[in-house]
This record gives sequence, structure tokens and C-alpha cells, in this order.
Amino acid sequence: MSTTYQEAIENSNIVSKTDINGIITFVNDEFCKISGYSYDELIGQNHNIVRHPDVESSSFELLWKTILNKKPYKATVKNLTKDGKTVYLNTTITPILDESENIIEFIAIRYDVTFEVELKKSLEQKEKELEELNQNLELKVKEQTKQLKDLNKTLEKRVQEEIAKNDEKQKLLFWQSRMASLGQMIGNIAHQWRQPLTELNLTLFNMKKASLKKDEKKVEELYKESKNLISSMSTTIEDFMNFFDPKKEKKSFEIKDSINEALTIMKKLIQQENIKIKVDVPTNYKVLGVSNELSQVIINLIQNAKDAFKTNGIEDKNILITLKENLDQKYLLLEIEDNAGGIKEENLDSIFEPYFTTKHKSQGTGLGLFMSKMIVEKSLEGTLSHKNSENGSIFTITISNEKE
Repeated sequence: MSTTYQEAIENSNIVSKTDINGIITFVNDEFCKISGYSYDELIGQNHNIVRHPDVESSSFELLWKTILNKKPYKATVKNLTKDGKTVYLNTTITPILDESENIIEFIAIRYDVTFEVELKKSLEQKEKELEELNQNLELKVKEQTKQLKDLNKTLEKRVQEEIAKNDEKQKLLFWQSRMASLGQMIGNIAHQWRQPLTELNLTLFNMKKASLKKDEKKVEELYKESKNLISSMSTTIEDFMNFFDPKKEKKSFEIKDSINEALTIMKKLIQQENIKIKVDVPTNYKVLGVSNELSQVIINLIQNAKDAFKTNGIEDKNILITLKENLDQKYLLLEIEDNAGGIKEENLDSIFEPYFTTKHKSQGTGLGLFMSKMIVEKSLEGTLSHKNSENGSIFTITISNEKE
């Protein structure tokens, strides 16, 4: 194994190798670090040394059945560290074959998703608490309504009670919006990472083959490709985390850069769905705000168009992104136009309302356009509007012009 390949493996993943009986033959420093065991404590041990007692035996039966059939096994695995802590690792176990197609060993490449799993659990708990809060709130409203009828209070007091109730509902609405948006963002992170991780796994495998052939040029090429994939994944997670940063600083940024950022994040989805996106946006047009928030709005609009293409059975999928000035050049009009069939007339007045969605409740929260409108209004001090075109929808973001 070349030094370059060794460094790429050990610096970017949690890696172990076992023989065909599951006995550990290699672990890297990251594996030792997360498991709490030393290298010497692990080598020669069965890999179930890190097995969590909560994991059902059927999971391991499926694992062995898969890899003994010479197929990669992918799952999020719950492990137990030496000091008794629980960690969750997104794991890919790949059988390594000799020239006769016989299994000679297994290599497992992992990355730590403990934070994401615990965050998901926390969100589920908060959703449960939110449901209880909703039930308690409804009970309180019923009780207060009964008291008002029984006591026949003055109109002034009734108005005051209604104002208090509406304030509470408004707080609840924004709490729900934020929690749902955070859940959606976690889903986006998983979606954006899934394909690069598969590519990274394949690239590392190819790098190993190239190193065995002593093809240094190919190894270097694959090494750079791996670094680019990891860098892209790191940028993606930072962008999504910055979206929820309460201390975001508004800066002057190039609109085209923000659009390119969104298209980079959505690149795999756009390719998978065979969507043609044309960008007609000149350079040197700047606005004041947070660049990755405009990117998030564009991502939401492309995601909506993708869903509409699928719902309406559109085969030739096109999205056009244009930027132009209004007549007095005080405002910029950023338009995202698709040919996905448009929005039904009866829904046009409701699309920016929270929780409004034409999808099944399992497929959408109805917060995408609502959150996008909030971002444009509060972060960019602009407006987000919609109109139907002949073949689809046109969303227009209107913002102040800060042209260089």
C-alpha cells in the first residue's frame, strides 16, 4: 500500500480490516480514537469487541449473508466503546477478492454520525413534547372559552384573552417552523452526502488497485479526487449549519456566486433527475445579505420544481434562472422559471402560507416556500412572488440593486 493511499484512508475515515472469520487484522488511528481501544488491544480480536448489546443478532446475520455473497453491506451501526459509550457509525463493509474471485478479507470504512443520530432523537423528543403542548394548549383554550361564557365578561376582556391566545399560537407556529425546517435540513445533508460517500468508497477502492499496480500517476489522480469529494462534503455541512447561525453577518455578495453554490449542492440531484438548468446571470451584481441563505432559497425552489416534474410526469425538464434590472435600475429581479405545469388556480393565494402543501403529509411539511419567503424578506429585505407561465411557474426574487 502506497504512503499516499495510506494517508488518504487514515485521515478521512474510520477504517478496519478483518480476515474471513471476522478477526481484526488492521485498524487506523481514527478507529482506535473512537473505540477507546489501543491498536494492540484490537489486533487479533473478533470484531464484535465493539458490538453493542442492544443490536439484534438478525442484523449481524444480514451483514454476514450480504458480504459472504460478495456484496457491500451498508448501514448505520450502533457500537460500544471501551469506556461504555454508545457511538453510531455510518458503515460500508466491502469484501476484497483475489484473482480467483475468492474472498480474502473484508475492509470496513466508516464515519461518525453520532451527533446526527442523537440530534434526530432529540428532534423526535421535541416533536413529542410539542404534540403534548398542543394538546395542553387546546385544553386551556376550551377551559377559558367556557369560563368566558359562564362569567359573561366584558368585550374588552374577551379581546385581551384573544390577543394572548393568538400570541401563544404565533410563538408555537414559529417553533414548529424552525423544528420542521431543521429536520428537513438534516434530510438534505444526508441526501447531499450519500452520493459523494459512495463515490469516495469507490475511489478509495480504485486507489488501492492502482497502488498495487504501482501506478503512481493514477494514485495521485484518485487521491486528489478523494480530497475534492471530502472538501465538497465539508462545505455542504458548513453551509447547512450556517443557515441556522443566529449571529450571521450581512455582507455584500455576488448573486451569481450564490446561485453557483446552490447548483453545486444540488448537482447530484439535478443529474439524477435529468433536469436541464440554464443560468443567464451576469457578473458584478451584488446584494446585501447572507449568501448561503439566498442559495437555500434557490435550493428550495429547485426542489419544488423537481417534485412538480415528478408529480406531473414531465419528461423534458427545464429550469431557467435569469437576472435583470427593473426599469429604474433600483431593484434586481432574479427569476427561477420551470416548465413543470404550474400551480392550480385555487392554490395560488395559499402557496406561501405555513403548512400549505399539495403533497402527502409524509412527503412535505409545507414550510419550504414559507421559509423561503421569510429568508428573502428578513435576510435580503426583498420580496418573493409567483406567477404561472404558459408551461409552468415563475418565482421572482426582488432585491435592492448594489451593482459594482
